[in-house]
Amino acid sequence: MRHGKKVNHLGRTAPHRKALMANMACSLILHKRINTTLAKAKALRTYVEPLITKSKDDTTHSRRTVFSYLKDKNAVSELFREVSTKIADRPGGYCRIIKLPNRLGDNASMAMIELVDFNEYMTKEVKAGIAEKKTRRGRGGAKKATSESATPVADDADSATDTTASSTGESSESSAE
Repeated sequence: MRHGKKVNHLGRTAPHRKALMANMACSLILHKRINTTLAKAKALRTYVEPLITKSKDDTTHSRRTVFSYLKDKNAVSELFREVSTKIADRPGGYCRIIKLPNRLGDNASMAMIELVDFNEYMTKEVKAGIAEKKTRRGRGGAKKATSESATPVADDADSATDTTASSTGESSESSAE
C-alpha cells in the first residue's frame, strides 16, 4: 500500500532530487517553457507553484525563502519582476503540462511544461475565439464561387496570348522593312 508516499522520488537520492528540481525550476522561470519527462514535469509543478505564489508578496523574507529553493539570483529576480506581475490576479494553476510523443531512444513519456500566462499563442487564440465566431456554410456556395472565378482567368489568358501574338507580329513586320 502507498500510505504516506506523496513524493515521487524519481529514482534519485534526496540531495540529487533537490538539485534537479532547483535547476529545472530555474530553467522554467527563465525560459518560460521546457521539455522533460512526464514524471519530472508533474514533480516540478508541485515544486514551483508554491514558489510562484510566494513571489506575489515582494518582501525581503519571501525573496530569501525563494532563493533558498532556487539558488540562482537571476531566476529569483526574473520571478519577482516579470512572472509575479503577470500572474498577480491568478489564484493558482500557474503551470500547464502538455503531453508530447514518446522519446525515440527509450520510449519515455515526454511532456512540455510552461507558465500559463506567458504563452502568447494560446492567449491570443482564446481572445480571438471569443471575439469572432465563424459560421459553417454549405459546400454549394464554395463550389459555385470557384467555378465562376476559374472562367474569367481562362478568358484573361486567351486575351493575353492574343495581345502577345499581335505585338510579336508588329515587331516582325517592322524588322522586315
